[in-house]
This record gives sequence, C-alpha cells and structure tokens, in this order.
Amino acid sequence: MNLTEMITLIRTDLKDEVTPYQWSDDELTRHIERALKQLSERVPLSALATLATTADSREIDISSLADRIMVQAVEYPVDEFPKRYQRFSIWADILTIISGNVPDGSNAHIYYGKLHTLDATSSTIPAKHEDLVVTGACGYAAVEWAIYAINRVNVGGGITPREFLSWGRERLTYFEAELKKLGRRNRVRVRSIYKPYYPPVSKPTDYGP
Repeated sequence: MNLTEMITLIRTDLKDEVTPYQWSDDELTRHIERALKQLSERVPLSALATLATTADSREIDISSLADRIMVQAVEYPVDEFPKRYQRFSIWADILTIISGNVPDGSNAHIYYGKLHTLDATSSTIPAKHEDLVVTGACGYAAVEWAIYAINRVNVGGGITPREFLSWGRERLTYFEAELKKLGRRNRVRVRSIYKPYYPPVSKPTDYGP
C-alpha cells in the first residue's frame, strides 16, 4: 500500500469522498505520519548497521543511525559463530559496550529499530498493520476536526461535531489498545535476541528497606 491508497481508505472511513473534501491530502498525510510514528515506537522497522569501533575505547557514535527509535543488540566482534552479543548502554548518541574485551577498532554490528516509511511509491508497514494505521489516522483527523468545529456554526446541527468527536475517540481508544498489545509482543521478541544492560538510576537518598 502506498500513501495515495491509504489516503483513499481514510477518506472512505471518514465519508469524505466527494469534492470539495473536508480534509486536504496534506492534512490526512500529517495524521498518517502521526499514526505511523506511534506504530513505529511499538513495532519499529528492523535494521542493521555496521559501525567501526575505536581502538581502546568502549564508546561507539551511533548518530548516523537515521530515524533510530531503539537499539536491540550489539554484536562484537562480528562474523563469529555463535554470535557474540555484548551488554551495552546508551546516552544520547553514544553507545557504550559494557561486556567483553575493549574494542580494537574493528567493526561492530548494531541491530536497531527505526521509523517506518510510507510515500507515493513504497511502504515499510507490515500488511497486517496497515488497517491499524488507517484507524489511527482516522481517529486523529476526526478528533481534530470535531474540536475545531464544535464551537462554530454548523449547518448539520450542534450534535454533528460532538458525534464525530465521539467517533474519533473510539477509534483512537482502539488504536492505542492494539498498539499496547503489539508493544508487549515486540518486547518478548527483542528479549529473545538479547537483553540490553541498563545501569540502575542512583537515588540521592536511601531510606533502607
């Protein structure tokens, strides 16, 4: 499915199929992007990058990983069997390898998740999640329009925007519930690869048990 096809589906659900349209293509694209970002945060697009380490340093600059949402695993050294995954921590754009030998300047494999894309010719959205993105975009579009219109003169009567607001919120409630389910499933999948290391957050005061 490409962007044009998704906009058509959204117009169908919104009953906005006759010109002049209630929503412009740009407006619907913005709502799609918002829903797509929400999906990406729960089920990011899997990616692999090969980055050089620095000799005698455990730090790796990962600022080149465009649209990065999270890092799943770090393999170092590479091309060994079984693969050697290292514990790591991240601060801003610096990934620090916690376990194993200090890197010698050779490559490391960074397994990470990034934003999905959708444009006029292609999409990285899994087919089974396309309808969910449509639902989310519809919900965002409906709620935005209803909030704008609810206190304005409306030839359809005062109830029309309120009904649309309720309709939009119902879809967003469903959208968010499904995203939570996907997020739980994804955490299980990530942990099956490797559980990263996160140092405990220090507290200024310890009151004891």
